[in-house]
Amino acid sequence: AARPVQYVLGTAEFCGLQLSVREGVLIPRPETEELVERVVGVADCGARILDVGTGSGAIAISLAKMVEGTEVTAVDISEQALQVALENVARIGANVTVVKADALGDMSHLGLFDIIVSNPPYIPQSDIAAMHANVVDYEPHTALFVADDDALCFYRSIAQNGVKMLRTGGALYFEIYEQFGKQIRQMLEQMGYNDIVVAKDIFGKERMVWSRR
Repeated sequence: AARPVQYVLGTAEFCGLQLSVREGVLIPRPETEELVERVVGVADCGARILDVGTGSGAIAISLAKMVEGTEVTAVDISEQALQVALENVARIGANVTVVKADALGDMSHLGLFDIIVSNPPYIPQSDIAAMHANVVDYEPHTALFVADDDALCFYRSIAQNGVKMLRTGGALYFEIYEQFGKQIRQMLEQMGYNDIVVAKDIFGKERMVWSRR
């Protein structure tokens, strides 16, 4: 397998920014830029935004640069990711606070937010065999894969946190695996979220879900 060029160069482009990346941190994807654009379209000036599972900081830094006056908090559990995110925040100069937190735990100590956005791990382990070797061999499995028997674990936990952490009318934005749209919609409905939309990406795959408290 060829080592991904982004790791060779140590950089990846995302939303017009040059981000540092290295082994242990997910390479940001073009589809995720669409998620950022959707959030930019609804975020008010000065919004408080939480990016869960920030990785390189791609989503958080892009939002901080593209939404005027916004305060972004970026969380991850991986020490490698936190280090790379901090480097990117400092080099690019973005109003982002990087915090260690577990997406599968209680994050309510971080406060209240207008928007929570996440591109969490979502590929079932059983799909590894069908994936390109340059992804499987080099990119961090903890950022990509979830157990087959509970593939929605991150979405469930983040949405449960959102019930406590989103202001009334606040929005939750997810990047999803294309097969999960219906299940995630049902889960959010059961939790009391409103205005749930499952949207397709540029490749025609159901890739995003958003909803309101």
